[in-house]
Amino acid sequence: MLAAIDQLHSQRCEFVALAPTDGPLCDEFKQRLLPVQEFTLRNPEGQRLSLEELTKRLKVCVETQDLDIVHANSLAMGRHLGAVADQLSIPTTTHIRDIMSLSKTAVNDLNRHHLLIAVSDATRDFHVQQGVDSEKVVTIYNGIDCDQFQPRPATQSLREKLGLPKEAILAATIGQICLRKAQNDLAQAAALLKEQCPNFHYLLIGERHSTKQETIEFDAAIDGAFEVAGIPERLHRLGFRSDISTILNEVDLLIHPARQEPLGRVLLEAAASGVPIIATNVGGTTEILIDGESALLVPAAEPESLAAAIKQLVKSPNLQEQLARNARKVIMEKFKIQQNSQLLATAWESVVSF
Repeated sequence: MLAAIDQLHSQRCEFVALAPTDGPLCDEFKQRLLPVQEFTLRNPEGQRLSLEELTKRLKVCVETQDLDIVHANSLAMGRHLGAVADQLSIPTTTHIRDIMSLSKTAVNDLNRHHLLIAVSDATRDFHVQQGVDSEKVVTIYNGIDCDQFQPRPATQSLREKLGLPKEAILAATIGQICLRKAQNDLAQAAALLKEQCPNFHYLLIGERHSTKQETIEFDAAIDGAFEVAGIPERLHRLGFRSDISTILNEVDLLIHPARQEPLGRVLLEAAASGVPIIATNVGGTTEILIDGESALLVPAAEPESLAAAIKQLVKSPNLQEQLARNARKVIMEKFKIQQNSQLLATAWESVVSF
């Protein structure tokens, strides 16, 4: 959304952020000189606002900021906004960026919006099947800045920081550390390849946000799999990084073992950067990439298939070049931020003028 705001602000749209007035997101808004209206879903004591209080606060924002439309940028926020949408004097819309089961109440709340924007057909179809109004949902793909994310020669700086030789092969996995991203499947694939790919090093980029015990244990099991295989030195945890466009120019391939994926932003970024991709054929991934043409796609939850794809790609520099070239072409044709942000603005305008 920030990339779309960069394209649209002061051109087709004027944005006001309704958000907490501290934290990294607010910092991004301030860097763009966007006005920020303080808004949270909880009171100072940490208790969730009642629907009555939420409606009251939103009405104040609408009136004081002279808004034409209110857009929620996530499924969770869309549910909250939808619950009070019919109490506001202006249209509301929401993005649907997740594939997850919803209660009947949540579906009804979403259906109160004037428009819902799904990030992929897979995401749209999933939610329509559980009761979201098909006539209110439109698919608009996330866009990518192809100037920020583009092929560049590797500087070897990342290898140097990690203390690795130039011949080391760097495979990046980028995303929140959680069960649906299935980094444990990659760990098992790495164990299967420990003898066949001795120069392989795995970069785990991202953080674990959940404090649930099952997620804590899942995170620990990733390290455990490398340790049991006797290759703990091949796993490199880089944590959260804000320089993904730079990192992608330093790695040899991206591995995305997700078991569920509405539309992987990291896949768009890697494809735009000319990085060969191995991914699972789930969710919206097949709307971006074609197996054998722009990536190698394998079934989810099959470490053996993932390992076979890694082995195949490593042995064929020509295939790496072909996949990377074709993937970049797809991004330039279907996922450029300039064109996709215009589609988003057109969708909002259709609701405002309705």
